[in-house]
Amino acid sequence: MSGESEDVIDLRSDTVTVPSPAMRQVMATAEVGDDVIDVDPTVARLEAAIASELGKEAALFVPSGTMANQIAVRVHCRPGEELLCEATSHVYYFEQGAYAQLSGVVARPVPGTRGILRLADLEHLIWPEDEHFVRTRLVWIENTHNMGGGTVQPFDELAAISRWARDRGLRLHLDGARLFNAVVATGRPAREWAALFDTVSVCFSKGLGAPVGSALVGSRQAMAEARRHRKLFGGGMRQAGVIAAGALYALEHHVADLEADHAKARRIAEAVEGAPELVLEQGPVETNIVYFRVASPSLSAAELVERLEAQGVRLLHVGETIRAVTHRDVSMAQVEQAIDRLLRVVRAGAGKGR
Repeated sequence: MSGESEDVIDLRSDTVTVPSPAMRQVMATAEVGDDVIDVDPTVARLEAAIASELGKEAALFVPSGTMANQIAVRVHCRPGEELLCEATSHVYYFEQGAYAQLSGVVARPVPGTRGILRLADLEHLIWPEDEHFVRTRLVWIENTHNMGGGTVQPFDELAAISRWARDRGLRLHLDGARLFNAVVATGRPAREWAALFDTVSVCFSKGLGAPVGSALVGSRQAMAEARRHRKLFGGGMRQAGVIAAGALYALEHHVADLEADHAKARRIAEAVEGAPELVLEQGPVETNIVYFRVASPSLSAAELVERLEAQGVRLLHVGETIRAVTHRDVSMAQVEQAIDRLLRVVRAGAGKGR
């Protein structure tokens, strides 16, 4: 459970999880080496495991999902080239325009539906070969999609996009920070999703519950190039086996547990839909993210989040949209407690001014 008081129910993100005692034990006893000048054996085992899981030749362990994404940009694109991404994707929305700052790459945001891109959204967007235009180089997909509400990309649509992109010489990257949520939600193995892309990034420190770390996977050649960029970006780590052991434990033991997180999110969505004071901001909840808002103008999202904090429930808000993310450190019983506190607070606040 969380290091905070058990009375605090933290639904801000699935990144707030802390290592279990079993995970801490394997981290404390991990075999280590210098992963920059030589090899760290635990990192090597993790990289081999995640590459095999995704059906790719090689993997690279990095500190964060943002670094994995930005290394992927650097591997696939040269300065002045363009990537196509959904308009609310993490790489465009939450990474400080790092593709431009670090690699001189242009991003073209493409409006999707709940984060989902379809071939029809993309097929007219490739720039012609002309000295006036950037070169379109990379197609970028996020699965599951955070701002879309944890939506799972339709596999058949991704397959169509992949065929179209490859036929035109474009490269494809999958931001799979929460890919295993999509795996559990659909029953489709990770390697089938990954086969549609040249590179895939996955995060161990979200729903899987590791304290630190992500991986980038792809061909051996691409990962050799990625390793150079990791060093450039300051991501070379020494005795990284200490944290890689936690990520490896999470990969081996925690994937199936994601279904419980999805059930908790569905319960929150059910409560929101049943409350006239609240409005669910998405379609059916598919994984572990729920977006909603307050129906009454007499209570802002910021006020609701602040009042819930005082009641021991922690949520995030972006503008007037509120986000709840379920994870392994919050039980179903705590979800019920959070729902009870949410409804009491919103009914008290929304009733004012009527």
